[in-house]
Amino acid sequence: MARKIPMRKCILTNEMHPKADLIRVVVTKEGEVAADATGKKNGRGSYVVKDLDKVNNARAKKVLEKVLGKSTETLDPVYDEIIRLIYREDIPKR
Repeated sequence: MARKIPMRKCILTNEMHPKADLIRVVVTKEGEVAADATGKKNGRGSYVVKDLDKVNNARAKKVLEKVLGKSTETLDPVYDEIIRLIYREDIPKR
């Protein structure tokens, strides 16, 4: 029997993707926002697609700011972290 693949919706594109193809962004109870590489941090999780173009586009349009209700200053390091995680994953594929 085929195993069920968990699907999650990307908050940047509103498209469903397998959970493995997404990066989790966590908002903790303290209101801190972080990119969660392990997928196990405590807090409210949202998912972002591993696509540099879409992440950079979202950064320009301030999509995370609207979705999470946080300031650009708070989310700039989160965007950087997401991009770093995408690059880190991309390297072995080449």
